Amino acid sequence: MATPEPNASGPRTHGPVFGIQIPAGFDFNPRTRLVFGENSIDSLGELVKEFGGKRVLVVTDGGIVRAGHADRARSVISKSGPSVFLYDKVCENPTTHDVSECVAFAKTHDIDFIVGLGGGSSMDTAKGANFIYSNGGKMADYWGVNKAKKPMLPLIAVPTTAGTGSECQAFALIADEKTHLKMACGDEKAYARAAILDPRLTLSMPRGVTANTGVDTIVHALESHVCNVRNPISQLFSCEAWRLAENSLEVVLREPGNVEARGKMLLASAYAGIAIAQSMLGIAHSAANPLSAHYRVIHGQAVGIMLPHVVRFNSADTVALKLYAELAAAAGLARAGDDPQSGLTALLKRVNALLASAQIPASLEAAGVSREGLDVMSVDASKQWTVNFNPRKAGVEDFRALYSAAFDPRPAVSAGR
Repeated sequence: MATPEPNASGPRTHGPVFGIQIPAGFDFNPRTRLVFGENSIDSLGELVKEFGGKRVLVVTDGGIVRAGHADRARSVISKSGPSVFLYDKVCENPTTHDVSECVAFAKTHDIDFIVGLGGGSSMDTAKGANFIYSNGGKMADYWGVNKAKKPMLPLIAVPTTAGTGSECQAFALIADEKTHLKMACGDEKAYARAAILDPRLTLSMPRGVTANTGVDTIVHALESHVCNVRNPISQLFSCEAWRLAENSLEVVLREPGNVEARGKMLLASAYAGIAIAQSMLGIAHSAANPLSAHYRVIHGQAVGIMLPHVVRFNSADTVALKLYAELAAAAGLARAGDDPQSGLTALLKRVNALLASAQIPASLEAAGVSREGLDVMSVDASKQWTVNFNPRKAGVEDFRALYSAAFDPRPAVSAGR
C-alpha cells in the first residue's frame, strides 16, 4: 500500500525501461492469498478453519442473499465446524451508521472472524466493522493510514462483482452519516488474509452492474498505471488488468453466461486492486466523486464519463503519454515502436468503444448533471485525495475545463476492436 507524502510533486526515478522513466524502489509483500477458479467458494470453510475462525460473521447484502450466495457460504463454513452469523443489511456506499449497526451485531455474537461477501460495499462494511470491533472508537479515528493500534480479526473477501478490487486493498471507504464525506481508512492490518475469486458468483450480476463495475476496473488499471507513485510491481498488475478487461468486458456484456470471460474480468479486478494498493489512482476518480455526491451518478458511470478527458489532459505529460502508448501496445492496439501519439489515439478509440459497449452516458448532460454545478464540483474535485497522485497537477480551473469538456458527447465509435 503506497503511503507517499500527499504534496509530493512526482516520483523519484532511475534508468529508463522501454524508454520510460520509472520510480525507484518498492516494497512488495503480498498480504492477500488469491484462490481462483470455478466453485472455489467451496474452499471457504477450510480456509476459515485454517486461519483459526470459530465464530464467523458473514457481511453481505439482501441481493446476495436472494441470489443464494449467502446460504452457500454459510453452508460450506458450517460443514467445516465454525458457527456462522449472517449480517445481511449492507447498504450501497456504507456510512458510519451502517458500520455501527454491523459492529453491534458482531458484538452480540462474540465473533472472531469476518467474511466479506458481495461487492465493494460489503467489503467496505466488513473492513470498517473490523476497525471498530477490534480497536474501538469511531470510524473517523482511522481516517488515513495505519492508525489502528491493535490487531484486527482475520478477514476473507469473497467478491461477487468484478470491479472494485477491494478484496486486494487495505482501505475501507466509509461516508460520514451526517456530512456524507467519504473517509478512506487504510491499514496494513486490514488486508484480507485470502480472497476467493469464483467467477460463477459473478453470473448473478445484472447487465448494468456488470457494465459499471467492468468500467471501474478499466479506470483503475489506467489510472494506477500512470499515477506518480507507480512502480514496476504496480505496473505489472495494472497492465495485465487492462489487457484482461479490454479483452473480456464486451464478451461478458454480449454473453453474460460466459464463465471464462467472467473469470478474466474477476482477475482483472483483483489485479487492478493490487496495482492500486501498490500505487494509487488519479483525477478521474477525483472528478467522479462530486458527480456521485451531488447528482447520484453511479460510480462506474462517473469515472467512465471522465476517463477519456482525463487521459487527454494527462497526455500533455510526456511520460504519461508514453505509458498510455505502452498500454495500447500491451492490448495489441498499437506497436511498441510506434509514435506515442498514435498509441494514445488507438487507446482512446478503444476506451471510447468500451464505454459505448457498456452504455456509459456519452456526456455529463446525458447523466443528468447540470452545468450550474460546475463551480461547486470543481472545488470539491480539487480537494479529493487522489488529486495528489495524478501524473499532472490539477487545480480548480483544470477540473472546470475537464467537466466542461465532458458536457460534450464522446465521439461515436464502433463497439468492436
